[in-house]
Amino acid sequence: MIEIKAEIAANVWQVQTESGATVAEGDELIILESMKMEIPVVAPTSGTVAEVKVAPEDQVQEGDILVLINPS
Repeated sequence: MIEIKAEIAANVWQVQTESGATVAEGDELIILESMKMEIPVVAPTSGTVAEVKVAPEDQVQEGDILVLINPS
């Protein structure tokens, strides 16, 4: 299981995946917003999304888990 974590404190602007979705390395999973900048969070590997732990408008801190992926 791979944990995708927030690299900075931010607001969740968009969630572009869901549990059970198949993703490829580099696919955008979530877009965070911080200081009016959009920060894409991408899949580090191909696999299946096990769980999305955030929703739009959530606030996250550095190190918070955003998505869990089962690598393929």
